[in-house]
Amino acid sequence: MDTQNIVDDMFRAGVQYGYSKSRRHPSVSPYVFTTKNGLDIIDIEKSEILLEKACQEVSALAASGKVILFVGTKPESRQQITETALALEMPYVSERWVGGALTNFSEIKKRISKLLEMREQKEKGVFEKYTKKEKLLIDREMEDMTRNFQGLTSISKNPDAVFVVDPKKEHIAVSEAKKLGLPVFAVLNTDCNLKEIDYPIVGNDASVTSITFFLDKIKEAYRKGASGINN
Repeated sequence: MDTQNIVDDMFRAGVQYGYSKSRRHPSVSPYVFTTKNGLDIIDIEKSEILLEKACQEVSALAASGKVILFVGTKPESRQQITETALALEMPYVSERWVGGALTNFSEIKKRISKLLEMREQKEKGVFEKYTKKEKLLIDREMEDMTRNFQGLTSISKNPDAVFVVDPKKEHIAVSEAKKLGLPVFAVLNTDCNLKEIDYPIVGNDASVTSITFFLDKIKEAYRKGASGINN
C-alpha cells in the first residue's frame, strides 16, 4: 500500500471520527489522536498500520482458499457487508445474528436445508393445495428464514475466520467465533474493546462512507490473495 495516499483516502472517507470521549474504551486510547468538541479523533496513521496488517492476513487466508464470514447488522453496514460478501462469494449475516450460527451450526444448517426445501416445493407448486391463509403463513415463515439465513446458504461448515463491523454491536458473533478459535477481524470505533479482536482496525464504524472504504480494502486484499492461487 502507498501509505500516504491511503491515509489521505482515509481522511476523505471520514475514518477519523470517533465517539464522545465519555464513551471511549481504555484499550483504544493509544489510537486517539486528540479530542475536539468532546469527540475523539482517531489517529489514522496508526489505524492505517492496523488496516495493512489485517489486509495482509486476509490475503494470506484467500491464498489458502479460506472462507471468511462477513457480519454487519447495523443499518449503516448492511448493504456494504452484503455487497462485499457477494462480490467475493463469501457467506454473510447482514440482518440479524441468530444465536448459535457458529457454535451450533449443525442445527442452523438444518434450518437452512428446510428453507431450500421450501423454496423448491414452492417452485414446484406443492403449496397450491393449501388455503390462502396457510400459504400466507408459509410465505411469512420463508421470508423470516430468508432474512436470517440467506447469506449462509452457500456454506456447509463453519467459516475459517469472521469479519465484523462494530464488534460491540456484534458481540454475540464475536463471542461465538472466539469459542471456536476463529480469528476475528473488525472495524471498530472508540467505544469497543480492541483487545477482544485478533485483527482490529480502529476507525469510524458509524458511517457508510467509512465502512465502505474499509470493506473495499478488505475485498481488494482478498482478491489479491486469491489470485495468487492461480499464478
